[in-house]
Amino acid sequence: MRFGILGTTRAWRADGREVIIGGPALRTLLALLLVRAGEAVSVDSLVEELYGERPSLDAGHALQSQISRLRRTLAEVTIDSLPSGYRLLTGDHKIDATEFERLSEEGRQALGEGDPRRAAALLGAALVLWRGAALADVADAPSARAMASRLEERRSAAVEDRIEAELRLGEHLAAVAELRELVTRNPLRERPHGLLMRALVASGETAEALATFAAFRQRLVEELGAEPSAELAAVHLALLRPEARPGCRRRSPALSDGPMTSPRSRSCSPAPDS
Repeated sequence: MRFGILGTTRAWRADGREVIIGGPALRTLLALLLVRAGEAVSVDSLVEELYGERPSLDAGHALQSQISRLRRTLAEVTIDSLPSGYRLLTGDHKIDATEFERLSEEGRQALGEGDPRRAAALLGAALVLWRGAALADVADAPSARAMASRLEERRSAAVEDRIEAELRLGEHLAAVAELRELVTRNPLRERPHGLLMRALVASGETAEALATFAAFRQRLVEELGAEPSAELAAVHLALLRPEARPGCRRRSPALSDGPMTSPRSRSCSPAPDS
């Protein structure tokens, strides 16, 4: 069986047929157990997160009834009753969040090893598993909040890694539109701004790349009282050099992950006086 928590809580059998889990309460219960798969989840925490801080006197019996319904629905899955609560054993069953983390980590490793094509494929396979916000059915539950936040951060990093791989493959034109959207949604996140600057330079839009840095730096200073990192500053500095101009045959290492060109092509003519 395959479980999905990268979005609303869902489950599919090995043949691809979806299991109809039921209403919101049952989906919430399953999500809470999946967040801590293989671990005991206390009755008290389940009751509080299912029925609120002031549950009725029969909330414990209601939880037992929901557990029984979940066991009938997921007959292939073991849900143990323990003195301390309940434990869902996944065994050979898969959880999409676990698969996402494995694939995204393999993609990042491939990127670090200089194989952007494999990295892009792995990261694309990881990101396609997402169907919405992480743990959408239990986003406000204290026990799930930290995991949801971590998964969303990993998702952002995987998107950036995939775009990094695509830039190394020369797909800068396609990346520009996506990166513009990313920096709009994440105005204080540095890495998308650096990727956008590199994509713009590769597309011959050096002036826009410089403007992107200036706007980002101003926002950082005004809102956080901080300066861009040394890495992003190096990208900006490289843009100020003559070789960053469109048509120059050599590209600064800060703007390109490829090898340097031969010594004969290392200089560009000065820009003409205006």
